[in-house]
Amino acid sequence: MVLSFSGAYLTAESERWRLVHVTLGYTMAGLVFFRLLWGILGTRHARFTNFVRGPRQVAAYLRGLLRGAPEHYAGHNPAGAFAIMALLGLALVVSASGWMSYNDMAGHWLEGAHEVAANVMLAIVGFHVAGVMIASWLHRENLVGAMVTGRKPGRPEEGIRRAWRSVAVLMLVTVLGFWWSQWRDVQPGAGFSERPSVSVKAGDRDND
Repeated sequence: MVLSFSGAYLTAESERWRLVHVTLGYTMAGLVFFRLLWGILGTRHARFTNFVRGPRQVAAYLRGLLRGAPEHYAGHNPAGAFAIMALLGLALVVSASGWMSYNDMAGHWLEGAHEVAANVMLAIVGFHVAGVMIASWLHRENLVGAMVTGRKPGRPEEGIRRAWRSVAVLMLVTVLGFWWSQWRDVQPGAGFSERPSVSVKAGDRDND
């Protein structure tokens, strides 16, 4: 999802890369919907009921962070959980507003809202990354590595029985297959400004 957002953000102002921008936007939306589903049906530490906490717990964790002695969590800490939920919500807003703007379903105000939401999301990503680096230093653990490998120091009872790597492989295959379906008809040298197959405007269909 990080790569999809980054790529879509970097190609937002280029008509030549419009197809890439739209395709990555659809990819991000699909991954967000999967994460919401996984937050209900997924493994122990991925479930929202396991890591989403109230304002008091977030504030208490931040106070501990400022003192240099934050409480350790096997899963997401309260501050990280807050950032994750904010990013998921903003990703839905960015995706929906982008789709509606692309299909001329509202005026220019929606394009502005789409851009503002993307910029706010970028700012939260920056704060989240900074928080991850600070927490990694204070806890003396590699949180970035844990995000990639799924492994993190902890007590045996805090672990999960199954990592579901097959789900990750299925997601990767699905994303790559979607990209192929979007870009297979692009002519060499024509750039990526053509409309993707899943986002042709209603008016374009009527003219075919």
